[in-house]
Amino acid sequence: MMGGMASEETRTLKSTTPPGPAITGGSRDSVAAPEEGAAVPATRAWAVRLVVVGIVLSALNLRPAITSFGALLEEVRDGLGMSGSMAGLLTSVPPLCFAVFGVMAPRLARRFGAGAVVCAGMVAITAGLLMRPYTGSTAGFLAASALTLMGIAVSNVLMPVIVKRWFPDRVGSMTGLYSMALALGTAAAAAVTVPVTEALGGSWQSGLAVWAGLAAAAVLPWIPLVRDRGAAPAEREAVQGVSGHVHARVDGAGPVRQVQPRVEPPSLRITRSRTAWALAVFFGLQATAAYITMGWMAQIFRDAGVSAGTAGLLLAVTMVMGVPLAFVIPRMATRLPHQGPIVIALGACGLAGYAGLYLAPAAGAWAWAILLGVSNCAFPLALTMVGMRARTGAGVAQLSAFAQSTGYLISIPGPLLVGVLYQHSGGWGLPIALMVGLMVPQMAVGVLAGRDRTVEDEAAR
Repeated sequence: MMGGMASEETRTLKSTTPPGPAITGGSRDSVAAPEEGAAVPATRAWAVRLVVVGIVLSALNLRPAITSFGALLEEVRDGLGMSGSMAGLLTSVPPLCFAVFGVMAPRLARRFGAGAVVCAGMVAITAGLLMRPYTGSTAGFLAASALTLMGIAVSNVLMPVIVKRWFPDRVGSMTGLYSMALALGTAAAAAVTVPVTEALGGSWQSGLAVWAGLAAAAVLPWIPLVRDRGAAPAEREAVQGVSGHVHARVDGAGPVRQVQPRVEPPSLRITRSRTAWALAVFFGLQATAAYITMGWMAQIFRDAGVSAGTAGLLLAVTMVMGVPLAFVIPRMATRLPHQGPIVIALGACGLAGYAGLYLAPAAGAWAWAILLGVSNCAFPLALTMVGMRARTGAGVAQLSAFAQSTGYLISIPGPLLVGVLYQHSGGWGLPIALMVGLMVPQMAVGVLAGRDRTVEDEAAR
């Protein structure tokens, strides 16, 4: 199937490749061949296959650092002597790092190429996951987590850019594949971290560090793409929106090649777009719900009398719901002129799940886990809308960086506030009320973000 996808996408990319340079006199081969040769790697089938493998493996690594910590939160707290408020702070670190480091991703991609930046991100994830369990202090654990999250942040922002560049007519399908892999990695970390920890002698350090192996595997597909100089300009074009062409002429002595310099169009004034702001707020509120779920849901079940292993499985069920739905929802979204109905349906599932957690957390645990898993599929929907609300690669890069960085800034207080409310109230009533209160505006701004318009048109007004 991957081979068929690769060959089909190869044909698509070839069909959208700009025509060859205009030649006046002389031999076309002697003048244009180097330029055409430079474009070949971007359309080779092996490169497309590597991109698909790289996207899948990278997506698998974008959440285990967070959900593995959530599954062992109580053990990590005991081992490092954390208070509930400090644990809440740690669950707020992911969105903070995503906001701070994610905004750097387009600039880094313009300079080094999107593939090189994602490769470096996977290296950072590997190093952080290896170091953080063995730092021996909360501050060290926090610093190593920040390194891991920096790698996740730049990869988060650049995944839609890479999808738009390599699969321009498959945005929904490839976003769905990427989201499925992300959900699978999230669920796997939640489900197997506790059993793996027990199999390794009960050491929470080993249970967290084992995920560095998966991150190391994700580095490999990007290495040939980083070294392939021919692919870099194409990737930069997706980020910069550059254009250019080659002229050639004959001056007596023979053909002389002149290259028209590529000109980068001015950046969008993205803050003028109401859709961009609506998408940023929607992204922030769904991220708040997701990180509260990943960081605290297992603890909610454990406090209700559910065993640690079962609580991890319940969290895994919540995460694994994104595997099938993350493929279905983006495809549905790209077929609808307005994505508001999907936003409303996902929000309703979230409200029902929160109500169940409050009224009967243990008795209906599996049902609430499923409902919250459906609700968390607002993430692949948000990613899909990023690709749909901009016409160009440059627009997608700016919108992705703005929506994700602003959105993650918005999401920072949520998990921390849940920890504070839990510690001072001694129960989960107030934290769950907070979650319900945030779901209503998430649905409202999601409807606004789902309108059929582009940020380029709005920013130009």
